[in-house]
Amino acid sequence: MTGVGGAGEWLGEWLGRAVRAVGAWEERFGGYVRHPALAVGGGELESAFERLVERLSGNYPFFHPRYAGQMLKPPHPAAILGYVTAMLINPNNHALDGGPPTAHMEREAVARLADMFGYGTHLGHLTSSGTIANLEALFVARELHPGQGIAYSAEAHYTHARMCRVLGVEGHAVPADQRGRIDLDALEDLLRTGRIGTVVLTAGTTGLGAVDPIHEALGICRRYGTRIHVDAAYGGFFTLLAGQELDPAPWRAIAECDSVVVDPHKHGLQPYGCGAVLFRDPAVGRFYVHDSPYTYFTSDELHLGEISLECSRAGAAAAALWFTFELLPPTRQGLGEVLAAGRRAALAWAGLLEKSPVVGLYQRPELDIVAYFPNLPSLSEIDRKSAEMMERGMTDDPARAVYLSTFQVAAPALVARHPGVHADAPGGRVLRSVLMKPESEHAVEHLHARVEELAAGI
Repeated sequence: MTGVGGAGEWLGEWLGRAVRAVGAWEERFGGYVRHPALAVGGGELESAFERLVERLSGNYPFFHPRYAGQMLKPPHPAAILGYVTAMLINPNNHALDGGPPTAHMEREAVARLADMFGYGTHLGHLTSSGTIANLEALFVARELHPGQGIAYSAEAHYTHARMCRVLGVEGHAVPADQRGRIDLDALEDLLRTGRIGTVVLTAGTTGLGAVDPIHEALGICRRYGTRIHVDAAYGGFFTLLAGQELDPAPWRAIAECDSVVVDPHKHGLQPYGCGAVLFRDPAVGRFYVHDSPYTYFTSDELHLGEISLECSRAGAAAAALWFTFELLPPTRQGLGEVLAAGRRAALAWAGLLEKSPVVGLYQRPELDIVAYFPNLPSLSEIDRKSAEMMERGMTDDPARAVYLSTFQVAAPALVARHPGVHADAPGGRVLRSVLMKPESEHAVEHLHARVEELAAGI
């Protein structure tokens, strides 16, 4: 399939229908005269549009399965259609006054996310990003345990250390084990000090896709009276595969944790930015309490802005997610099929890497992220060659180029996994690929063959 997001003429036809549908809605309110200050000339529009297209052509081909670098891909055509249709009206989901329909769509979509994680009663909303979603979770953590610190894995996303500084909370990085998961012994040693109020566990690290042992950490944290927040921004939707393709224990345990964050703009097929934060106890809404003399006036219902640190938020993001869920629900048979394809691709590539004479597997993938490196004797050589392979791969003929990324590893982490490597530097780069597009499943052999050629200098 070719075309925008793989939809081609289909998307063009439906976007046209969206414009006509919103136009018909507008006509119900009677005509008016557009102000001339808003007018643009046809020639000016043509020229500016050509410049826009030219500038955008400098992007990497995130849509293509040969793009296997960062966690980037276009949204699903359904999300584009839902977003654009609502954007033509431009509702603001801060208050019901700004967009009653999209506010209700947001609640319905968030309820489906809560159900996906096993939450019954809950408080939650969409955010502009996973960073803001995690900020909100840590904000509530601070309010519930004032003066106490927040612990997170050394492999957790850097947002946690950053947001601890923003909130004025002491952050504690806990060492990771040889699979990139939080070290539970080190965590318990820290909890014994009594300085920690909340522990952050990660369901799918952005580096390696490692899943912390949430089910094992639950008992430890409860023993010391600490809350648990799960950062599932990257991996959260993989809970749809729990019980068949994935060990269900850590995913089922999320239902017993105090809060969880997930990014629909990653595996939920949404455009940027769309994050979500959910709390198991709706009573934490008291920490958001505020008033506005001009905002909350058309309804006695709870306004989403009353449970959010953000104010203006695009109602179009809620419409896009709601519409996508209507077509591809967050179930094993819906979105689960998309995630399963990416994970199969990662496991297939791992199998090829384990047999390769010129490239080695860094560690076996849990989700859809694969890390690997050229088979060279020292870390400094691996670092240099990895950077060279990434650069050569994407400057090749566009028809056969591959787009990879690098991942910085510490020498002890590499040697623990591959004792034969000489640690002649404190750290270095290996290669990393995110196979989050289902089409990756059909591109694995080509990706692997080209990576082997790059490693061999071809």
